[in-house]
Amino acid sequence: MILAITGGTGFVGGHLIDRALAAGHQVRALARRAQPPRTGVTWIAGALDDTDAVSALVSTAAAVIHVAGSVNAPDRAAFAAANIDGTRTIVAAAQTWDVKRFVHVSSLAAREPGLSNYGWSKAGAEEAVRESGLSWTIVRPPGVYGPGDLEQRDLFRAAARVGIVPMPPRGRLSILHAADLADLLLALAAMPGDRAIYEPADASGALGYDDFARAIGRAVGRRVLPVSLPAALLRTAARADRLLRGTQAKLTADRVAYMVHPDWTADPAKAPPPALWQPRIGTDEGLSDTARWYRAHGLL
Repeated sequence: MILAITGGTGFVGGHLIDRALAAGHQVRALARRAQPPRTGVTWIAGALDDTDAVSALVSTAAAVIHVAGSVNAPDRAAFAAANIDGTRTIVAAAQTWDVKRFVHVSSLAAREPGLSNYGWSKAGAEEAVRESGLSWTIVRPPGVYGPGDLEQRDLFRAAARVGIVPMPPRGRLSILHAADLADLLLALAAMPGDRAIYEPADASGALGYDDFARAIGRAVGRRVLPVSLPAALLRTAARADRLLRGTQAKLTADRVAYMVHPDWTADPAKAPPPALWQPRIGTDEGLSDTARWYRAHGLL
């Protein structure tokens, strides 16, 4: 079938396109910049704030998989523009073209909209989908990793170079390999809409931050020391990053508010039905796969 994909030039979107093509689908993907030609992929020039481009993306598609969004922005207005307004635009196009399936990639942060601007914006995007009248399913991934991911790179680099892995204050998280997430999104795009919210995770289910750090150490072949950074130190570092890099700061106060929350584990009660999807890639296998990719690209 023809799949309309947003965020196709990003980390998760790249894995999704790879899996979609391998499954025999035709892909139509939105891109801000010119992309190399690829068999099976039609690149639509534009972004989510370009209604004509979004309409061209969605037209004649059997399903929309909305991956695009911002995880880091300077303020609430910027998060709203990227995550809420962008979702409303793609939803409106799907309504206009009577698209049969709409799969929306959200975040566990949407469970805690009062915690951060990011979580607030993802909750607002979910609301736009739920109220759309479309045949929708919402997926809230946990920490997604895999080859091509640059968000976790510094943790792997610290483990490989100095044997110390900085972590947020003590808590728990779930993780999921990007290829497994892509398989779930494709499975959902091909089924009738159940109007459900799913929280997938790999077979480990939940990891303490120390256990996650040690797993990264195993992936790079080194015994590591996990170090829990106090919330106050992270907030100070965020202020310093803001002073140094302004609106380009990567460690923001909003991100710190998200990081210091003690429980980012997927709810087992919201797991996708096993008959539909089960994760294939174990924690150690996936992290080792990621470490090899970092090494191959000179990133460790």
